[in-house]
Amino acid sequence: MDARSILSPIVNAMNAGFSALSRAPVVGSLVSRAITDIRYVGRRSGRTITTPVGYRRSGDRITIQVALPDRKTWWRNFLGDGGPISIRLDGEYRPGFAVAHRDDQGRVSVTIQLDVL
Repeated sequence: MDARSILSPIVNAMNAGFSALSRAPVVGSLVSRAITDIRYVGRRSGRTITTPVGYRRSGDRITIQVALPDRKTWWRNFLGDGGPISIRLDGEYRPGFAVAHRDDQGRVSVTIQLDVL
């Protein structure tokens, strides 16, 4: 059994906890300023995937700094030309287009340009 299969249930539980916390009545508005959910279709599986992320917003542009990118795979869906994504903002999912970039030091950021409503 590898480390990923051992940690997967723990990571899934933590992700569910962060997602729930960002929607909680009392603290949700504070938490959702920095943590929210993204939704995208997996490049290999074709399944719709939802996962919590930390983010910064500047107008219609969202930046996600991927912590420990070599231990995560979701951001690889947006390498190269990028791809469609939805991000939950103000309680609803907003469509956008995401592009992932890895710098010379190995840091990964994903930039989302929200679709104009």
